[in-house]
Order: sequence, then C-alpha cells, then structure tokens
Amino acid sequence: MSTVGELMTSEVLTVAPEDTIGEAAQKMTDQGVGAVVVSDFGRMIGIFTERDLMRAVAGRVHSSEARVREWMTPDPVTMTEDASVEEAGQTMIERGFRHIPVVAGERAVGIVSIRDVAEWRLKGRSD
Repeated sequence: MSTVGELMTSEVLTVAPEDTIGEAAQKMTDQGVGAVVVSDFGRMIGIFTERDLMRAVAGRVHSSEARVREWMTPDPVTMTEDASVEEAGQTMIERGFRHIPVVAGERAVGIVSIRDVAEWRLKGRSD
C-alpha cells in the first residue's frame, strides 16, 4: 500500500497568520504552489489556498491590507504520513479539497495535492 508520506511534498511553504494575503499570494506564485500552511510559532493553525484568495478578491478586499488569518481555512482536515494514497484521494474528492496537510503532532511535515494523487494513479501505482 502506498502512503501519503511517499507522495507528499515535504518542503512545506508556510505563512504567518498576520501576513497579508498579498504576501501569501506572492510566496505561492514564487514557489508554484496552490496552498500554504498557516503556522503560528511552529504550530499549524490553518491552510490558505487559491480558493481562499479568490474568495477574498471576490469580497473586494485589498491584498496589502487583508490578513491571512481572516481568509484562511482554520483547523483543516489533515492526514498522517502513514495514511493511504487512496484515503487521501477519496477525502479530497468527497470534501472538494485540492490539498491536505500531512502532520506529525501539531506540525505540518508535508502537503499532498489532488494532482499528486492523480499522477500517482496515472503511473499505475496502486495496491
């Protein structure tokens, strides 16, 4: 059985809750990712995604003033490294997510995306 630990991106991009959504968007763009973990003193408190950014823009907020804490998804659904890739994919499809943080305790140690799961499946890797 393949696990999310084998599939996840282990270089987790993080932002602080007091960062502006513009700063978060710039980091996401620079790294070519669609989600960042929101971390407060090393503890994951949320996730900020492209969808959260779009909600903020649709709400007509200014990206240099609105804070990540106002638009992030708090207490996101998470998985541990030993969760199966199938479980991650099923959770993302059922819940409408595109990213799930992978945690060890209160720390994010990785992130898995629906793209990671799709690529894994297309390469014929299954149980």
